[in-house]
Amino acid sequence: MVLAIALVALYVGKLNGAWRWIYVVTAVMALYFNVFVCVVQAFQKVGTLRLLAPPQTEPPFAIAQAAVLLLFVVLGFIALRRFRPTAL
Repeated sequence: MVLAIALVALYVGKLNGAWRWIYVVTAVMALYFNVFVCVVQAFQKVGTLRLLAPPQTEPPFAIAQAAVLLLFVVLGFIALRRFRPTAL
């Protein structure tokens, strides 16, 4: 659903006006969700990480997810400030 909104902003809104920030926010959110799932699966499948947080409720798992969230908030803010679309 998030990528559908990004596609509407890109192809229907042509990244004009508010569509620019809608596109950036939804694209960053979609990537964050993919990385979130990657971290979850890493804690499930990588032996060392599994030992740190078997049921994924321990502090190492929460710290990893908080770090990913903070990283994407910062990068999303930077992307929002710097993104200037070119003509399609």
